[in-house]
Amino acid sequence: MRFVPPTLALFGLLAGCSSPAPDAPADAGALVDAADAAAPVGADVTVETFANTNLYFTGADNKRTVDAAGSFPSVGTYERITLHLALSCPSNKCDPWDRFGTLGVVTAKGDKPENDTVIELARFITPYGVGASWDYDLTDLRPLLTGDVTLRAFIDTWVGPGSAYGNGWSLSASFEMTGGVPDREVVGVLPVWTMHSGVYGDPAKPLSGSFAPQTLPLPKAASSFALRSLVTGHGQGNAGNCAEFCARDHTLSVAGHAHTQKIWRTDCAKTAAPGQQGTYTLSRAGWCPGADVKAWSVDVTDDLAGAAAATVGYDVQSYDNTCRPDASMCAACSLGTGCAYDGGNHTEPSYFLSTLLIAYR
Repeated sequence: MRFVPPTLALFGLLAGCSSPAPDAPADAGALVDAADAAAPVGADVTVETFANTNLYFTGADNKRTVDAAGSFPSVGTYERITLHLALSCPSNKCDPWDRFGTLGVVTAKGDKPENDTVIELARFITPYGVGASWDYDLTDLRPLLTGDVTLRAFIDTWVGPGSAYGNGWSLSASFEMTGGVPDREVVGVLPVWTMHSGVYGDPAKPLSGSFAPQTLPLPKAASSFALRSLVTGHGQGNAGNCAEFCARDHTLSVAGHAHTQKIWRTDCAKTAAPGQQGTYTLSRAGWCPGADVKAWSVDVTDDLAGAAAATVGYDVQSYDNTCRPDASMCAACSLGTGCAYDGGNHTEPSYFLSTLLIAYR
Protein backbone atom coordinates (compact mmCIF):
# COMPACT_ATOMS: atom_id res chain seq x y z
CA MET A 1 0.00 0.00 0.00
CA ARG A 2 1.33 3.40 -0.97
CA PHE A 3 2.14 5.67 1.96
CA VAL A 4 0.54 9.11 1.91
CA PRO A 5 2.05 11.67 4.30
CA PRO A 6 -0.63 12.65 6.81
CA THR A 7 0.32 16.30 6.59
CA LEU A 8 0.05 16.91 2.87
CA ALA A 9 -2.89 19.19 3.59
CA LEU A 10 -0.47 21.32 5.63
CA PHE A 11 1.35 22.35 2.47
CA GLY A 12 0.49 25.92 3.44
CA LEU A 13 3.70 25.70 5.46
CA LEU A 14 5.32 26.66 2.18
CA ALA A 15 5.23 30.42 2.45
CA GLY A 16 2.85 31.86 -0.07
CA CYS A 17 0.97 28.63 -0.68
CA SER A 18 -1.63 29.15 1.94
CA SER A 19 -4.39 31.52 0.91
CA PRO A 20 -5.71 33.56 3.83
CA ALA A 21 -7.97 35.41 1.38
CA PRO A 22 -8.40 33.16 -1.66
CA ASP A 23 -10.94 35.55 -3.18
CA ALA A 24 -8.32 38.32 -3.41
CA PRO A 25 -5.82 37.95 -6.30
CA ALA A 26 -2.16 38.59 -5.57
CA ASP A 27 -0.78 42.00 -6.58
CA ALA A 28 0.34 41.67 -10.18
CA GLY A 29 1.61 45.20 -10.73
CA ALA A 30 5.29 44.30 -10.66
CA LEU A 31 4.71 41.40 -13.01
CA VAL A 32 3.56 43.44 -15.98
CA ASP A 33 6.17 44.57 -18.49
CA ALA A 34 4.43 47.51 -20.13
CA ALA A 35 7.42 48.82 -22.08
CA ASP A 36 6.37 50.13 -25.49
CA ALA A 37 9.80 50.21 -27.10
CA ALA A 38 11.20 47.04 -28.63
CA ALA A 39 13.62 45.39 -26.22
CA PRO A 40 17.08 44.31 -27.43
CA VAL A 41 17.87 40.64 -27.89
CA GLY A 42 19.39 39.30 -24.70
CA ALA A 43 22.74 37.56 -24.43
CA ASP A 44 22.77 33.82 -23.78
CA VAL A 45 23.15 33.16 -20.06
CA THR A 46 22.61 30.43 -17.50
CA VAL A 47 21.40 31.62 -14.10
CA GLU A 48 22.48 29.28 -11.31
CA THR A 49 20.28 29.25 -8.22
CA PHE A 50 20.04 26.13 -6.04
CA ALA A 51 23.16 23.94 -6.15
CA ASN A 52 22.85 20.58 -4.34
CA THR A 53 20.80 22.34 -1.68
CA ASN A 54 19.56 19.95 0.99
CA LEU A 55 15.87 19.89 1.89
CA TYR A 56 14.94 17.79 4.90
CA PHE A 57 13.13 17.61 8.25
CA THR A 58 14.48 16.32 11.54
CA GLY A 59 11.92 17.85 13.88
CA ALA A 60 14.21 20.35 15.53
CA ASP A 61 15.66 21.35 12.16
CA ASN A 62 13.08 22.09 9.47
CA LYS A 63 14.60 22.67 6.02
CA ARG A 64 11.61 21.62 3.93
CA THR A 65 11.44 25.18 2.59
CA VAL A 66 14.63 26.84 1.33
CA ASP A 67 15.24 30.16 -0.47
CA ALA A 68 17.93 31.04 -3.00
CA ALA A 69 18.84 34.23 -4.85
CA GLY A 70 18.66 34.49 -8.62
CA SER A 71 20.09 37.34 -10.69
CA PHE A 72 18.40 37.44 -14.10
CA PRO A 73 18.99 39.87 -16.98
CA SER A 74 16.96 43.02 -16.42
CA VAL A 75 16.54 43.72 -20.12
CA GLY A 76 16.58 41.70 -23.30
CA THR A 77 14.33 39.22 -25.08
CA TYR A 78 14.80 35.47 -24.94
CA GLU A 79 13.46 32.96 -27.41
CA ARG A 80 13.58 30.22 -24.79
CA ILE A 81 14.00 29.94 -21.03
CA THR A 82 14.52 26.40 -19.73
CA LEU A 83 14.53 25.48 -16.07
CA HIS A 84 16.81 22.50 -15.38
CA LEU A 85 15.77 20.95 -12.07
CA ALA A 86 17.44 17.92 -10.54
CA LEU A 87 17.11 15.87 -7.36
CA SER A 88 19.85 13.72 -5.89
CA CYS A 89 20.33 11.68 -2.72
CA PRO A 90 22.22 13.26 0.20
CA SER A 91 24.95 10.80 1.25
CA ASN A 92 23.40 8.33 -1.22
CA LYS A 93 20.25 7.97 0.86
CA CYS A 94 17.13 9.64 -0.54
CA ASP A 95 13.76 9.91 1.11
CA PRO A 96 12.08 6.60 0.13
CA TRP A 97 8.62 8.13 -0.42
CA ASP A 98 7.02 10.14 -3.22
CA ARG A 99 6.76 13.72 -2.00
CA PHE A 100 5.08 16.87 -3.32
CA GLY A 101 7.58 19.49 -4.51
CA THR A 102 7.41 22.97 -5.99
CA LEU A 103 9.61 25.89 -7.04
CA GLY A 104 8.41 29.49 -7.16
CA VAL A 105 9.33 33.17 -7.10
CA VAL A 106 8.73 35.30 -4.01
CA THR A 107 7.02 38.40 -5.39
CA ALA A 108 5.97 40.08 -2.15
CA LYS A 109 7.07 39.81 1.46
CA GLY A 110 4.53 39.50 4.25
CA ASP A 111 4.82 40.15 7.96
CA LYS A 112 6.11 36.58 8.31
CA PRO A 113 7.36 34.01 5.79
CA GLU A 114 4.10 32.07 5.61
CA ASN A 115 2.39 35.28 4.43
CA ASP A 116 4.81 35.92 1.56
CA THR A 117 3.36 35.83 -1.96
CA VAL A 118 4.97 33.05 -4.00
CA ILE A 119 4.19 32.53 -7.68
CA GLU A 120 4.68 28.89 -8.65
CA LEU A 121 7.01 28.23 -11.59
CA ALA A 122 7.24 24.44 -11.55
CA ARG A 123 5.83 21.45 -9.69
CA PHE A 124 7.13 17.90 -9.34
CA ILE A 125 6.72 14.74 -7.30
CA THR A 126 9.86 13.09 -5.97
CA PRO A 127 10.61 9.48 -6.92
CA TYR A 128 10.61 6.61 -4.47
CA GLY A 129 14.16 6.78 -3.14
CA VAL A 130 16.16 7.67 -6.28
CA GLY A 131 17.27 10.83 -8.02
CA ALA A 132 15.59 12.48 -11.01
CA SER A 133 15.86 15.47 -13.32
CA TRP A 134 13.44 17.45 -15.48
CA ASP A 135 13.40 20.39 -17.88
CA TYR A 136 10.61 22.98 -17.89
CA ASP A 137 9.85 25.51 -20.62
CA LEU A 138 9.36 28.82 -18.75
CA THR A 139 9.74 31.15 -21.73
CA ASP A 140 6.34 32.74 -21.14
CA LEU A 141 7.26 33.57 -17.54
CA ARG A 142 10.04 36.00 -18.46
CA PRO A 143 8.44 38.93 -16.53
CA LEU A 144 8.84 36.87 -13.34
CA LEU A 145 12.48 36.09 -14.15
CA THR A 146 13.84 39.62 -14.39
CA GLY A 147 16.46 41.29 -12.21
CA ASP A 148 17.27 40.09 -8.71
CA VAL A 149 14.64 37.70 -7.38
CA THR A 150 14.19 35.28 -4.50
CA LEU A 151 13.35 31.71 -5.45
CA ARG A 152 11.66 29.37 -3.00
CA ALA A 153 11.79 25.56 -3.08
CA PHE A 154 9.62 23.24 -1.03
CA ILE A 155 9.55 19.44 -0.70
CA ASP A 156 7.02 17.82 1.61
CA THR A 157 9.59 15.51 3.15
CA TRP A 158 9.47 14.35 6.76
CA VAL A 159 12.90 12.70 7.00
CA GLY A 160 16.42 14.04 7.28
CA PRO A 161 19.96 13.39 8.55
CA GLY A 162 19.87 10.75 11.23
CA SER A 163 16.59 9.22 10.10
CA ALA A 164 16.48 5.51 9.34
CA TYR A 165 14.27 6.40 6.38
CA GLY A 166 16.65 8.65 4.47
CA ASN A 167 18.35 12.03 4.49
CA GLY A 168 15.80 13.98 2.49
CA TRP A 169 16.71 15.46 -0.90
CA SER A 170 19.37 17.58 -2.60
CA LEU A 171 17.99 20.01 -5.17
CA SER A 172 19.73 21.85 -8.00
CA ALA A 173 18.07 24.39 -10.29
CA SER A 174 19.43 26.54 -13.11
CA PHE A 175 17.76 28.64 -15.79
CA GLU A 176 19.17 28.43 -19.32
CA MET A 177 18.24 31.59 -21.22
CA THR A 178 18.72 31.64 -24.99
CA GLY A 179 18.71 35.13 -26.50
CA GLY A 180 16.32 35.80 -29.35
CA VAL A 181 12.76 36.75 -30.17
CA PRO A 182 10.11 34.51 -28.55
CA ASP A 183 7.19 33.19 -30.55
CA ARG A 184 4.96 35.66 -28.70
CA GLU A 185 5.98 38.70 -26.69
CA VAL A 186 4.76 38.48 -23.11
CA VAL A 187 3.56 41.78 -21.63
CA GLY A 188 2.07 40.46 -18.40
CA VAL A 189 2.00 37.47 -16.05
CA LEU A 190 -0.90 37.88 -13.64
CA PRO A 191 -1.54 35.41 -10.81
CA VAL A 192 -5.15 34.26 -10.67
CA TRP A 193 -4.66 31.86 -7.73
CA THR A 194 -1.37 31.38 -5.96
CA MET A 195 -0.78 27.72 -5.17
CA HIS A 196 -2.94 26.31 -2.40
CA SER A 197 -5.35 23.43 -1.84
CA GLY A 198 -9.09 22.93 -1.71
CA VAL A 199 -10.99 19.96 -0.26
CA TYR A 200 -12.95 17.85 -2.77
CA GLY A 201 -16.28 16.19 -2.06
CA ASP A 202 -17.18 17.70 1.31
CA PRO A 203 -20.29 19.93 1.22
CA ALA A 204 -19.05 21.74 4.34
CA LYS A 205 -15.83 22.70 2.53
CA PRO A 206 -16.79 23.61 -1.06
CA LEU A 207 -14.01 24.18 -3.56
CA SER A 208 -15.53 27.58 -4.28
CA GLY A 209 -14.47 28.62 -0.79
CA SER A 210 -10.84 27.95 -1.68
CA PHE A 211 -10.91 29.03 -5.32
CA ALA A 212 -13.39 31.88 -5.61
CA PRO A 213 -13.72 33.57 -9.03
CA GLN A 214 -11.13 36.27 -9.63
CA THR A 215 -11.37 39.45 -11.71
CA LEU A 216 -8.12 40.91 -13.06
CA PRO A 217 -7.49 44.07 -15.12
CA LEU A 218 -5.84 43.34 -18.46
CA PRO A 219 -2.69 45.07 -19.78
CA LYS A 220 -3.75 47.59 -22.42
CA ALA A 221 -0.94 46.47 -24.73
CA ALA A 222 -2.14 42.85 -24.81
CA SER A 223 -3.81 41.30 -27.84
CA SER A 224 -3.94 37.62 -26.85
CA PHE A 225 -4.19 35.63 -23.62
CA ALA A 226 -3.66 32.18 -22.14
CA LEU A 227 -4.21 30.50 -18.79
CA ARG A 228 -1.42 28.33 -17.37
CA SER A 229 -2.43 26.02 -14.50
CA LEU A 230 -0.73 23.38 -12.40
CA VAL A 231 -3.21 21.03 -10.72
CA THR A 232 -2.75 17.74 -8.89
CA GLY A 233 -5.09 15.57 -6.82
CA HIS A 234 -4.16 14.02 -3.47
CA GLY A 235 -5.83 11.82 -0.87
CA GLN A 236 -6.85 8.15 -1.00
CA GLY A 237 -9.20 5.62 0.56
CA ASN A 238 -12.24 7.80 -0.09
CA ALA A 239 -15.28 7.05 -2.23
CA GLY A 240 -13.90 6.41 -5.71
CA ASN A 241 -10.39 6.53 -4.20
CA CYS A 242 -10.36 10.29 -4.77
CA ALA A 243 -8.68 12.62 -5.27
CA GLU A 244 -5.36 10.94 -6.15
CA PHE A 245 -6.71 7.88 -7.91
CA CYS A 246 -9.85 9.22 -9.62
CA ALA A 247 -10.10 10.91 -13.01
CA ARG A 248 -12.25 14.05 -12.89
CA ASP A 249 -13.17 16.85 -15.29
CA HIS A 250 -11.80 20.24 -14.23
CA THR A 251 -13.21 23.44 -15.71
CA LEU A 252 -11.70 26.90 -16.03
CA SER A 253 -14.23 29.54 -17.02
CA VAL A 254 -13.27 32.87 -18.54
CA ALA A 255 -15.93 35.54 -19.07
CA GLY A 256 -18.53 32.77 -18.91
CA HIS A 257 -16.78 30.50 -21.43
CA ALA A 258 -15.92 27.02 -20.11
CA HIS A 259 -12.70 25.12 -20.81
CA THR A 260 -12.73 21.56 -19.49
CA GLN A 261 -9.99 18.95 -19.20
CA LYS A 262 -9.72 15.61 -17.43
CA ILE A 263 -6.85 15.80 -14.94
CA TRP A 264 -5.32 12.34 -15.17
CA ARG A 265 -1.90 10.86 -16.02
CA THR A 266 -1.72 7.49 -17.79
CA ASP A 267 1.94 7.67 -18.82
CA CYS A 268 3.61 7.09 -15.46
CA ALA A 269 5.31 3.83 -16.49
CA LYS A 270 7.07 5.68 -19.34
CA THR A 271 7.76 9.13 -17.92
CA ALA A 272 8.65 8.56 -14.27
CA ALA A 273 12.27 8.35 -13.09
CA PRO A 274 13.66 4.85 -13.69
CA GLY A 275 14.98 2.58 -10.95
CA GLN A 276 12.46 3.51 -8.26
CA GLN A 277 10.28 1.16 -6.28
CA GLY A 278 6.69 1.57 -5.13
CA THR A 279 3.53 2.06 -7.17
CA TYR A 280 4.96 4.66 -9.53
CA THR A 281 3.40 3.07 -12.63
CA LEU A 282 -0.18 3.65 -11.44
CA SER A 283 -2.20 6.43 -13.07
CA ARG A 284 -2.89 9.44 -10.87
CA ALA A 285 -4.67 12.78 -10.88
CA GLY A 286 -2.25 14.96 -12.79
CA TRP A 287 1.01 13.48 -11.53
CA CYS A 288 3.34 10.50 -11.34
CA PRO A 289 5.94 9.68 -8.66
CA GLY A 290 9.30 10.79 -10.00
CA ALA A 291 7.91 13.06 -12.74
CA ASP A 292 7.35 16.72 -13.46
CA VAL A 293 3.80 18.06 -13.38
CA LYS A 294 2.65 19.18 -16.82
CA ALA A 295 1.09 22.61 -17.16
CA TRP A 296 -2.49 22.82 -18.40
CA SER A 297 -2.51 25.64 -20.96
CA VAL A 298 -5.67 27.17 -22.41
CA ASP A 299 -5.87 29.91 -25.06
CA VAL A 300 -8.57 32.35 -23.93
CA THR A 301 -8.02 35.12 -26.48
CA ASP A 302 -11.50 34.83 -28.01
CA ASP A 303 -13.10 34.87 -24.55
CA LEU A 304 -11.53 38.25 -23.78
CA ALA A 305 -11.94 40.05 -27.10
CA GLY A 306 -12.41 43.73 -26.38
CA ALA A 307 -12.45 43.22 -22.61
CA ALA A 308 -10.69 45.46 -20.10
CA ALA A 309 -10.76 42.81 -17.36
CA ALA A 310 -10.95 39.02 -17.05
CA THR A 311 -13.12 37.07 -14.63
CA VAL A 312 -11.78 33.55 -14.12
CA GLY A 313 -13.51 30.70 -12.28
CA TYR A 314 -12.63 27.11 -11.41
CA ASP A 315 -14.69 24.02 -10.68
CA VAL A 316 -14.46 20.22 -10.67
CA GLN A 317 -17.21 17.79 -11.60
CA SER A 318 -19.67 17.07 -8.81
CA TYR A 319 -18.61 14.52 -6.20
CA ASP A 320 -19.83 13.57 -2.73
CA ASN A 321 -17.24 11.79 -0.61
CA THR A 322 -19.44 9.44 1.41
CA CYS A 323 -16.33 8.12 3.14
CA ARG A 324 -15.56 11.06 5.42
CA PRO A 325 -15.81 11.57 9.19
CA ASP A 326 -19.04 13.60 9.15
CA ALA A 327 -20.87 11.61 6.44
CA SER A 328 -24.51 10.94 7.38
CA MET A 329 -23.98 7.33 6.37
CA CYS A 330 -20.43 6.01 5.97
CA ALA A 331 -20.19 4.25 2.61
CA ALA A 332 -17.88 3.33 -0.28
CA CYS A 333 -14.52 3.55 1.51
CA SER A 334 -12.36 2.27 -1.32
CA LEU A 335 -9.59 0.73 0.79
CA GLY A 336 -11.78 -0.82 3.44
CA THR A 337 -11.06 1.72 6.17
CA GLY A 338 -13.58 3.48 8.37
CA CYS A 339 -14.72 7.01 7.61
CA ALA A 340 -12.20 8.62 9.95
CA TYR A 341 -9.04 9.93 8.29
CA ASP A 342 -6.05 7.95 9.54
CA GLY A 343 -3.11 9.77 7.95
CA GLY A 344 -2.15 6.75 5.85
CA ASN A 345 -4.63 4.57 3.95
CA HIS A 346 -7.36 7.19 4.30
CA THR A 347 -6.56 10.87 3.74
CA GLU A 348 -8.81 13.79 2.85
CA PRO A 349 -9.26 14.31 -0.91
CA SER A 350 -7.98 17.65 -2.18
CA TYR A 351 -6.70 19.45 -5.25
CA PHE A 352 -3.66 21.73 -5.31
CA LEU A 353 -4.00 24.44 -7.95
CA SER A 354 -2.11 27.48 -9.16
CA THR A 355 -3.14 29.52 -12.19
CA LEU A 356 -1.53 32.37 -14.12
CA LEU A 357 -3.08 34.56 -16.79
CA ILE A 358 -0.42 35.32 -19.42
CA ALA A 359 -0.90 38.34 -21.69
CA TYR A 360 0.83 38.63 -25.06
CA ARG A 361 1.34 41.54 -27.46
